[in-house]
Amino acid sequence: MITLQLPKVPIPNAVAELILDTVPEPVCQAMADAEGAQRELRSYRPLASTEDRADREDVLARLARANKVLAQFDPRLIVGGAA
Repeated sequence: MITLQLPKVPIPNAVAELILDTVPEPVCQAMADAEGAQRELRSYRPLASTEDRADREDVLARLARANKVLAQFDPRLIVGGAA
């Protein structure tokens, strides 16, 4: 089977705002929470101190809660965590 590799095209801000206007507010908030949690996960080392592990678990829990809301709206919106 042949698949086409289409280049990613940036979306203009005005178009992105129109798209976000159609998304319910809780889903927009969950998107922001999930992206923030994903960025924050990159700063933690998995085998660091006990406090770092606890903080990392808290961030993973926030990501899971946000992903639950996103999955209810559209499963393609789920944000992956850092390995």
